[in-house]
Amino acid sequence: MKFWKMNGAGNDFVIINNMNGQINPEKYGVIAKTLCERHMSIGADGMMFVEKPQGDADYRMVFYNSDGNMGEMCGNGARCICRFGYETGLAGEVQTVETTAGVVIGYRMSERLYKIRLNDPSVLEVNYPVELDGTMRECAYVELGNPGIPHAVVPIVGLADFPERLLFDMGRKLRYHEAFPKGANVNFYEITGEDEIFERTYERYVEDFTYACGTGTGSVVSVLTRKGLVSGKNVKVNMTGGQLIIDVDHEGDRISNIYLTGPTNMVCCGEVTDEDLNI
Repeated sequence: MKFWKMNGAGNDFVIINNMNGQINPEKYGVIAKTLCERHMSIGADGMMFVEKPQGDADYRMVFYNSDGNMGEMCGNGARCICRFGYETGLAGEVQTVETTAGVVIGYRMSERLYKIRLNDPSVLEVNYPVELDGTMRECAYVELGNPGIPHAVVPIVGLADFPERLLFDMGRKLRYHEAFPKGANVNFYEITGEDEIFERTYERYVEDFTYACGTGTGSVVSVLTRKGLVSGKNVKVNMTGGQLIIDVDHEGDRISNIYLTGPTNMVCCGEVTDEDLNI
C-alpha cells in the first residue's frame, strides 16, 4: 500500500490512492487511526483516501480524522490533495474534487502554492454567545458546506501569549459544549493589524491544537468580514505552522466564494509496512 505524507502550513496528512478500489472503504477508519498515531506509526492530523468520483469531478477525497472518525472536509487537506492530484496526473492546474461536504475547486498557483474554493457557509451566526464556567463568552458559529463543518469562533486578547493550559481547557470545554450539538472546532483569534489575524485552533477528533486549520481560517475571516472588522480581501492569517490567505465575497448578510491560499509540502512518499495494521 503506497502512501504520501504532506502538510499544508503544518497541518499534516497521509494520502492513499484508492482509485482502483483495492482497499475496502470499511477499513478506512482502522487504517486512519493506525497510521495517524504519531508515536506508533507514520503520524498525521488526518488521512485522505482518493477514490473515483461519483459525479462530474476529477476524483473524490474521503477524509478521516486521526481518531478514525470520518470528517466532512478539510481545507488544508484539500489543498494538499490538489497538489497530489496534479503531481500524479489525476487532474490539471484547475481541478474539481468531490468531498462529503460538496465539490471543492482547486488551483495550482505555483509549484508549492495551492488555492481552493471552500464550501459556502450553510450557517453563519456572528453573535452566538456561550456560557462557560458561569461567564458569557463572545462567540460566533459557522458551518461550512452541507453537511456543514462546525466552527466556534472565539476572540482572545493576547492570544499569542495566552497560557497554554488555560487555552487548551477552554478549547476542550467549548468543543464539547451543549451549544454545539455536532461538537465544534474551536478557532481562537486576535486581530493583530489591518487585515491580519493570529489564530489557534483546537480541532475536534484530533482533540488538541493543530498547527493550522483551513476551514477554521475561512470561518474566522467570514465572521470578521460580516462584522466589518476585516476587508475580506487578502486577509492574512498567521498560525503556528505558517500563514494562510483568505478572500471572500460579502454582499449584505451573505458570505460566499471563500478562497483559501497557502503552501504545501510533500514530505515523503513510500510503502506502508506497519505490522500493527491488520486489514
